[in-house]
Amino acid sequence: MTQVSISDTAVRPQFFSRQDGGKAPLPFPAGEYDRRLAALRAAMAARDIPAVLLTSMHNIAYFSGFLYCSFGRPYGCVVTQERCTTVSANIDGSQPWRRSVGDNVIYTDWERDNFWRAVRTLLHGARRIGIEADHLTLSQAGKLADFLDITDTPDIASDAMAIRMRKSDAEVVLIREGARIADLGGAAIRDAIRPGAREIDVAMAGRDAMETEIARCFPDSEMRDSWVWFQSGLNTDGAHNPVTMRALQPGDILSLNTFPMISGYYTALERTLFLGEPDPASLKIWQANVAIHELGLSLIRPGATCSGITAELNRALAEMGLLQYRSFGYGHSFGVLSHYYGREAGLELREDIDTVLEPGMVVSMEPMLWIPRDQPGAGGYREHDILIVTEGGAENITHFPYGPSKNVIAA
Repeated sequence: MTQVSISDTAVRPQFFSRQDGGKAPLPFPAGEYDRRLAALRAAMAARDIPAVLLTSMHNIAYFSGFLYCSFGRPYGCVVTQERCTTVSANIDGSQPWRRSVGDNVIYTDWERDNFWRAVRTLLHGARRIGIEADHLTLSQAGKLADFLDITDTPDIASDAMAIRMRKSDAEVVLIREGARIADLGGAAIRDAIRPGAREIDVAMAGRDAMETEIARCFPDSEMRDSWVWFQSGLNTDGAHNPVTMRALQPGDILSLNTFPMISGYYTALERTLFLGEPDPASLKIWQANVAIHELGLSLIRPGATCSGITAELNRALAEMGLLQYRSFGYGHSFGVLSHYYGREAGLELREDIDTVLEPGMVVSMEPMLWIPRDQPGAGGYREHDILIVTEGGAENITHFPYGPSKNVIAA
């Protein structure tokens, strides 16, 4: 451990607070964050947990409004029954305070583990601390035990996820806007598709269209993290394959994927397209995946289970002789998440998830078939819509057209 003199800490504190500027407008009104924190505090009280240390980007953003950029540094949010305090690195200045509903403590990095010294002061001697066991690394868990002298660390991650899975009216408004902007990005991509255009050129057209619209509609938001995956030919075989510099060729299968990020909220549009008329084998697979997509859309309703919907779609694919080509689960939840942070794993349409759909939940329907390169119709076929579960069924808020009648682009 580094030896620190009194004069060192006097000149360079281990942590401090500073509030430059006023509080910035957050994605939601203060009452929305009050609701979220009240739900978390109720879960804490039910389990006799006096304090919680949140460490993930998604939970800190959800409960405080602040979405951090770690760059190798730890971040936290300490929630007690009285206070909500973010703990951020000195490199961020006062921005975490401006972008959060509660208090903020800044730790300095001239001395190792000042983060944990700051956290310790916020716990006020609590001996039982809720943590995110699916996020706190073994290394940081060890430091928690050393610096806080705490071994009673119940996992709060599932409780927090259950709160996040049920969207408020305010969240649904933002998600609707995200779906609309995703559609705009899709239209810009479709207009940019032509022989010889590179994947990156087409992707940039979609990203620029979305960011322009986000800036227009959400002038108080931070601009970050919106992106596009536009894939062609063999590059369509993986749903998360990055964009390349491959030039489009007549006859290519194409995959359009737009992801506008508004204050950490993820929405998406995904579509299969062809540059020129698809061959008969490709058309047959595409039509089959569209049929599964439409069946899946019809199954989203309150009372249905994730595993039950999955079983029904699996049966349909098996009858078509295509189940072996299914690539991943049929859908997932939406909210504060991204490709590098967050997930509401309790609300995914998979065989091992038995969650019952409820009004206020938001899920996708996104079947994908992957036909290997050495077979007729090779490529990845994927459609993706966003649905809000309602009292009487579900509302599809994705409006970009799908299927061979709409998405064959003249070569």
